[in-house]
Amino acid sequence: MARQPELGVCYYPEHWPEVMWKQDAADMVKAGITHVRVGEFAWSRFEPEPGTYDFDWLARAIDTLGDAGLKLILGTPTATPPKWLVDKMPDMLPISREGRTRGFGSRRHYCFSHIGYRRECARITRAMAERFGDHPAVVAWQTDNEYGCHNTTHSYTPAAKANFQTWLEARYETIGALNEAWGNVFWSMEYLSFDEIELPNQAVTETNPAHRWDYRRFASDEVKAFNKVQTDILRELSPGRDLVHNFMTFVTEYDHFSVSEDLDVASWDSYPIGSLDVMPFVRENKQHFVRTGDPDIQAYHHDLYRACGRGRFWIMEQQPGPVNWAPYNPDPLPGMQRLWGWEAFAHGAELVSYFRWRQAPFAQEQFHAGLNRPDGVPDRALHEVTQLGSELTRLGDIEPASLADVAIVYSYDSHWALLNQPQGQNFSYIVQTLAIYRALREKGLNVDFVSPDAPLDGYKLVVLPSQIHVSDEMTARLTSFRGDLIVLPRSGSRTVSHEIPANLAPGPLSDLLGIKVTRAESFREFAAVEVDYRAKSYTFDRWREYVEGDAETVAHTTDGHPAITRKKNAYYVAGWPDEALLRDFLDARAAAAGLSTLDLPFGVRTRTRGKYRFYVNYNPQTVSIADCVSGELVLGSLDLAGAEVAIEKLS
Repeated sequence: MARQPELGVCYYPEHWPEVMWKQDAADMVKAGITHVRVGEFAWSRFEPEPGTYDFDWLARAIDTLGDAGLKLILGTPTATPPKWLVDKMPDMLPISREGRTRGFGSRRHYCFSHIGYRRECARITRAMAERFGDHPAVVAWQTDNEYGCHNTTHSYTPAAKANFQTWLEARYETIGALNEAWGNVFWSMEYLSFDEIELPNQAVTETNPAHRWDYRRFASDEVKAFNKVQTDILRELSPGRDLVHNFMTFVTEYDHFSVSEDLDVASWDSYPIGSLDVMPFVRENKQHFVRTGDPDIQAYHHDLYRACGRGRFWIMEQQPGPVNWAPYNPDPLPGMQRLWGWEAFAHGAELVSYFRWRQAPFAQEQFHAGLNRPDGVPDRALHEVTQLGSELTRLGDIEPASLADVAIVYSYDSHWALLNQPQGQNFSYIVQTLAIYRALREKGLNVDFVSPDAPLDGYKLVVLPSQIHVSDEMTARLTSFRGDLIVLPRSGSRTVSHEIPANLAPGPLSDLLGIKVTRAESFREFAAVEVDYRAKSYTFDRWREYVEGDAETVAHTTDGHPAITRKKNAYYVAGWPDEALLRDFLDARAAAAGLSTLDLPFGVRTRTRGKYRFYVNYNPQTVSIADCVSGELVLGSLDLAGAEVAIEKLS
C-alpha cells in the first residue's frame, strides 16, 4: 500500500524545563516532524526510589506533544538501570571476557541472562504499559535501546554460565551427545555432566570452536528471550501499537532476524560518518568520503533491516551533525542529513527519526550535535529536515519496496563461525558481504538480503556468501532454485556442530556444485594468486581453495587450478576475489540473468522504489547522471551536486 514516508525526532523532556516543551512541540510540527521518541533512558525519573513511580511528568510531556498532533514512540528504559537497582542486585552487572565486572556509570550495565533483572524489566515495562498503553498519542514502543552496543551481548557471569548449561542440556539432552558433537575426545575435554561446562573464556589457549559457536548461539537466544519479556507485556497491555527495537551498524553478535520475529518493525541507528572508521577501507576512500560516509554502508543496513522487519523498517536515530563517539568526528557536508533521509526512503523506510532535537549541554554526549544547538538556535540539520519534509509532501505517497531481482543470503551464524575460526585474520564475513553488495549496487541494481531460512522464489540471481553450515532445508531450496546461484568459498565447510563434513566442503552442496574442496590456504596482505577470467588478469587475495570435480572451469589460477567453476546454474568461487574480479563476474552473471544495469559515476548510488528511481551523490563534487536518466526528474538535476539527491519518475 502506497504511503507518504514520515519524519521523527528523539526528544528528552527530562533534560529540559517543562516550560520549553510546548514550544518545542510546535517547532517540531513546523519542521514537518510527525513522530517523537521519548523515555528510553529515564528509569531514574520514572522510579526515583524502589517501588515509587513518578510517571506524571511523562504524562504531561506526552499530552503536550500529542496535543500538538505528534505521535509518540515510547521507549522502555531498561538500557539504563538506576543505581539503587544495581546496588540491590550487584550480580546483574556484566562481566567481560577478561573476567572484570563492568560497573555502573554509563549505560547497558546488565547481563541479559540475569533472571532477577529480567523480572525488574518486566515490572517497569508493565507499569509503563498500564499507565500509557492506551494513550491515543502513543503509536509505538521501543524495547530497551541498542542491544549489543559497547560489546554487551556476551557476558561471562554466573547467571550466563547457569543459563548456558541449561541451554546446552536442552539442545543435546545427554552429556555424551554433547561430547560427541563437540569432539571433546580431543585434548581430553570430555565432560561428565552439563554443570561441569564453563563459559569459553580465560582458557590457556583457544577453546573448542564448537564450544564457542554454541556459546554465541546461546548468547543470541538470550537477547531474544530478554526482548520477548517486554514484547509479550506490551502486546497484552498496548494492543495495536507497533513494537520496534533500534539495531545498529555492524553489531552482529546476535541474530537480528530472530529478535525481529517478536517485533513489528526493525529499526536501526544510522551514523554514516562515524561508521567510516569501523571498516578497513583504503585511506584514499576514507579521505574522499570523510564528510559524507561510505556510499554503501547505510544502504547495506537499510536492506538488511528491511529483511529483518519482513518489509518494514525505520531509522530511529539519524546522524544530525558531528557525533561524539568515533575516533574522529568531522562535520557532515551540507546536504547530507537530507540525502541520508531520502536514501532511507528510497530503500523502503517508513520513518526517519533524527537524533536528537536539541544538543545536550551536559554529560557524555555534549559533543553530539542535534537539530538545535544547546542554546536553542536551529542548527543546519533542522533546515535540511524541514526541506526534506516539504519535499516529501510534494512527492506524496510512494509504493512500498518490492522484491528485488538479486538476493544475498545473510547468515549471522556463519559470521560467528568465521569469528571463531577465521584461519586468516583478514577473512571477514562483514567485509565479504559488503564487497558483494557494493559490486551489485555500483551497477544500479536493487538488492535484497534474505535469511538462510527464507524462500528464494522470484529472484533471478542469488549470492551465497561463506555459508559455513548448510542445512538440509537450505540445500533443498538452493537445489530447486532456477536462477543463477553464486556460492562463495568456505560454504558447507562445517556441520552444525563444527565438524568437517565427511565428504569435505562444500558438504551437502557438493552434488549441486560438482566440486570438492581438497585444500585451502590464507594469504597475508602482500600475497595473492593470479586468476585468469575472460582473458583478463585478476587475483585471489586473503583466501584460496583447491577444488576438484566434474564442474566446468569458468576461470582458473595461473598455476593451473580452477578458480571459478560452474555446474548448470550454480557457480562456485574458490577464493577471495579482488574488487575487480568480483565486480566483473557479478556484472556478467547479472547480464546473463537479463538484469538491466547502469554505469553509475563513482560515488553515486541509485535505488528504484515504485515508479521512482532515486539517485544520491556521496561525492563532495558535482557529477553528471545524464547517461543514467531516461525519464523525467521530479527533484534535482542531471548535474548532481555533491551531497545532492535526484528523483526520476520512470516511464
